[in-house]
Amino acid sequence: MAKESVKEQTRSRIRVPRQYEVLIYNDDFTPMDFVVEVLMRIFDKDEPAAVALMMSVHKGNYAVAGTYPRDIAQTKAAEAVQWAREEGYPLKVEAVCR
Repeated sequence: MAKESVKEQTRSRIRVPRQYEVLIYNDDFTPMDFVVEVLMRIFDKDEPAAVALMMSVHKGNYAVAGTYPRDIAQTKAAEAVQWAREEGYPLKVEAVCR
């Protein structure tokens, strides 16, 4: 009696989720201190990194607050905008696929 061995090959494709950048834009009305707070609380930046990023936003048109999978990026952007609106600021934050 001969035993047959059957080898089964399975290919699994593990796809890395597409990454989205969360952009925070410069405006003339949102206070710098508030932007630093947003970066620290929502984007988990330490204070020196948050201040440096805020200055980058201030000197340019925008800066990347972080890079995340789509759902996380959109949630963080929405939280930042909601908090800004509650405080009466027009801060623009959006998640974009790069």
